[in-house]
Amino acid sequence: MSELKIVFVGHVDHGKSTIIGRLLYETHSLPQGVINKVQKIADETGKDFEYAYLLDAFAEERQQGITIDMTQIQFSTENRDYLIIDAPGHKEFLKNMISGAANANAAFLVIDAAAGVQEQTRRHAYLLSLLGIKKIFVLINKIDLVNYSEKRFLKVADDIKNFLASLKVIPKKIIPVSGFFGDNITTTSKNLAWYTGKSLIDTLDLIDDVDENFSSALRLPIQDVYKFDERRIIAGRIESGKLKVGDKIKIYPEDRESKITEIAYWLKKDKKNAAEFGESVGIIIEDEFFNKRGEIITLANETNFPHISNRLRASVFWLGKNSLTIGKKYKFKLTTAEVEAEVEKIIRTVDASTLESSNSSQKLKLNDVGEIIFRLKNEIAFDDFGKFQATGRFVLIDGYDVAGGGIVLSAEKSAQNGTIFSIDNKNFHAKLFDEFYYDVERREFTHVAEIENAVYKIGDKISLSCRF
Repeated sequence: MSELKIVFVGHVDHGKSTIIGRLLYETHSLPQGVINKVQKIADETGKDFEYAYLLDAFAEERQQGITIDMTQIQFSTENRDYLIIDAPGHKEFLKNMISGAANANAAFLVIDAAAGVQEQTRRHAYLLSLLGIKKIFVLINKIDLVNYSEKRFLKVADDIKNFLASLKVIPKKIIPVSGFFGDNITTTSKNLAWYTGKSLIDTLDLIDDVDENFSSALRLPIQDVYKFDERRIIAGRIESGKLKVGDKIKIYPEDRESKITEIAYWLKKDKKNAAEFGESVGIIIEDEFFNKRGEIITLANETNFPHISNRLRASVFWLGKNSLTIGKKYKFKLTTAEVEAEVEKIIRTVDASTLESSNSSQKLKLNDVGEIIFRLKNEIAFDDFGKFQATGRFVLIDGYDVAGGGIVLSAEKSAQNGTIFSIDNKNFHAKLFDEFYYDVERREFTHVAEIENAVYKIGDKISLSCRF
């Protein structure tokens, strides 16, 4: 099996770090020196051994070769390798989810059995649904604090299931655990005789890592175009589907068609004729188009083509210090495309913890969710998030800061960019270098693109007209 990326989230003090620390300890994923360090601190302070402290000690050791990158920790079981994406705090968690944790294969939502579902629990659950993480598991932790009560477990389980149902999310499993005592972490516990399910580690090993994007339509956002010798190599990461040499492709938003003639390689041993979801590739195509970063490549024979528009409707989770407001412009980043986006309309705002909505708000405050219509400076290619996650998810930049993220709900009719001029009470929309003709007989202006024969040859019949 391939490495599985999992993110652990939860309300402050609900025991997420203790569970991760215990998991690392029980899978022998920590150097003995780290364990000894925490044990020494416990002995000196007269306190119990704290598994949560293992993460802090582990982080201090990263300069000595331990595999940890920011909030990412690797560990393994006998069956597979894992990458834990740790969310160390509420504000940091939101930023991390927008910038990196959206790539997680699965999420574990941690809830204190005694405290139950809290505000941050609901916010985290909402954000997981917004990011499209479909494999969501719930860990009801500190079950020891409620005397391993099945009744209390069922009450908290019902509460979180009802909230997730309002987000149209069904949790895969709900597991009672005690991170502190190790109940149900790597082995089932006699204290939980009423629970007939699997432990946390067994649940992890059973998660299917097959992604639906393997069999989806092709989506290859162009990251860059490189010139080598006589070859122009179009580089990018395949976000869904697969491709092979000989495939006919379309390139959006320009809707150009060509054919893949080669998949580029450095060494002869790396030569191949096909690539699929998750791979970064360089392809060479038959035609010498002017391709650029942000365009999206699909197969020509597919039925699910991306939207092409400069207006879209989206659900946005706002993280900015300054509120999102109507008329303000932001940098809009979707896959490799970057374009200026103006907030055209705030349709409604939603409190992420209560799901209460308002149709009258004119701004989005920190941690608010809103349904927004954006107007982009240029047309780009994108998808509804429900169909293709990678090409339906975006980030908003305010100045130099990541200020929000969201998902595309639908495309809106393109707005015309350019200059409007009026003649004889008729409006004409024009961009730089557009050409118009004036028909003397009909007394009408016609855009050159609307004339069937924009280029004439000897013998063609033309109406008496003059160039505008």
